[in-house]
Amino acid sequence: MAYTLSSSFILPLLLITLASSLSGTTMVAEARHLLELTLPELPKPELPSIPTLPNVELPHFPEFPEFEVPKLPELPSFPDLPELTKPKLPAIPALKPSTTSP
Repeated sequence: MAYTLSSSFILPLLLITLASSLSGTTMVAEARHLLELTLPELPKPELPSIPTLPNVELPHFPEFPEFEVPKLPELPSFPDLPELTKPKLPAIPALKPSTTSP
């Protein structure tokens, strides 16, 4: 069903394409006129001079005394923990290759 609908869509599209390609010569000629168009030379505007800024004196801030950082108390040592035994896993039996093919 979709195949028959696409043919009815392609035919008008083809006719529009052909009609636009036949009248396309005037567009190319107009584009050439735009390329050959010469614009008058415009004078470059002069930029105003930038005024110099006055030097600004920064106020003198008083020096702050250095504070002593309090020493952190030492943490007590952690008691020794006994080592845990690692669990042993049972051995996995090896698989035998099958003789039948899928």
